[in-house]
Amino acid sequence: MSEVRNSEAPVSTVTYNRNEIDKPTENIYEAISVIAKRANQINAEIKKELIEKLEEFATYTDSLEEIFENKEQIEVSKFYEKLPKPHAIAIEEWLNDKIYYRNTEKEG
Repeated sequence: MSEVRNSEAPVSTVTYNRNEIDKPTENIYEAISVIAKRANQINAEIKKELIEKLEEFATYTDSLEEIFENKEQIEVSKFYEKLPKPHAIAIEEWLNDKIYYRNTEKEG
């Protein structure tokens, strides 16, 4: 998960060179499929970590402490909101050859 936190992926929308995206596979659809699968993995990792962190703040009683815990909960949520989106991280990994993939149809 530290890779996601240290990612240099853009937080806003970026236009990519299609030729750079499909260069490893020579097929834009195959490249997008691999990137999408990696984005789903990243999203699941982020979601799992966020849920674990938020569960630390779970309380089952009403008290004055709850106000402070909610502030901490908000800070954790804000941190995750500022992270680059999973698809941006996946594209960055793809362009930097950090994603391993193979085409089982070509290996026969």
